[in-house]
Amino acid sequence: MDKIIRATAAEGSIKMAVITARDTVERAREIHGCSPTASAALGRTLCAASLLGESMKEENASLTIRINGGGPIGSVVAVSDCEGYVRGYVENPGVHLPLRADGKLNVGGAIGRDGTLTVSRDIGLKEPYIGSTALVSGEIAEDLTAYLLSSEQVPSACALGVLVDTDRSIKAAGGFLVQLMPGADEKLIDQLEENIFLMDQLTTVLDEDGTDAVFAQVLKGMEYHIVAEAPVGYRCPCSRDRVEEALATLEESDLNEMIDSGETIRVSCEFCGTDYAFSPEELLALRQKEK
Repeated sequence: MDKIIRATAAEGSIKMAVITARDTVERAREIHGCSPTASAALGRTLCAASLLGESMKEENASLTIRINGGGPIGSVVAVSDCEGYVRGYVENPGVHLPLRADGKLNVGGAIGRDGTLTVSRDIGLKEPYIGSTALVSGEIAEDLTAYLLSSEQVPSACALGVLVDTDRSIKAAGGFLVQLMPGADEKLIDQLEENIFLMDQLTTVLDEDGTDAVFAQVLKGMEYHIVAEAPVGYRCPCSRDRVEEALATLEESDLNEMIDSGETIRVSCEFCGTDYAFSPEELLALRQKEK
């Protein structure tokens, strides 16, 4: 089961969250037909959105991460609700680049560096809070770390990973986010940096040993306590009623053009691929209903 586990360490000076999301990313891959590179890019972004979204306390809050670095993969979008359930898409899911020299998927090359990472937090106010920062590497984890420091003044360390199997299915996916609270001892920073530098590859740890090993390696030498655990997954709230509401907001001339065409109009959800069909008669009834 996919989940987020949260812990504190060093008497509350450190907060850490670990997400394991193999099924979530596999569901996204199946929906969008992602190449291995696109699966990694979308999967990392989904994990990042889930980690940030699940930490929001406001009821019905949502968080959106949008990344566009000018690379061939185009925009990558992930949306999380306040429970950490996510949905997302990548603009060009078929893009696949040769592996990097170190044998890893070239996510940074697919996304590019000439652009931004933007985080939008909707907590029910008139306007969402939007923060943005220039991309550092296009590898997503480094970019999220830079965003948290620049836009939210939170010193953080982040790792995100997706392990793609030989049949293109997702073998492991997840990540962690470590954040230092105000007044944290400088020695803690040095210890965390050393632990993260020496730890095994994240996806290998998740695949072979699980989330407990991630905590043990990142917080090595520190006493930590698990404080919360929550299930997460891929979930899209789209419905026929919501699509009808969207169609009702169209200009009357546009709706009339659809009706006059005499053809059934199909609307596909960009997040889950669900197809909604509306006949001219149904569109006519919708127009009359809105009058």
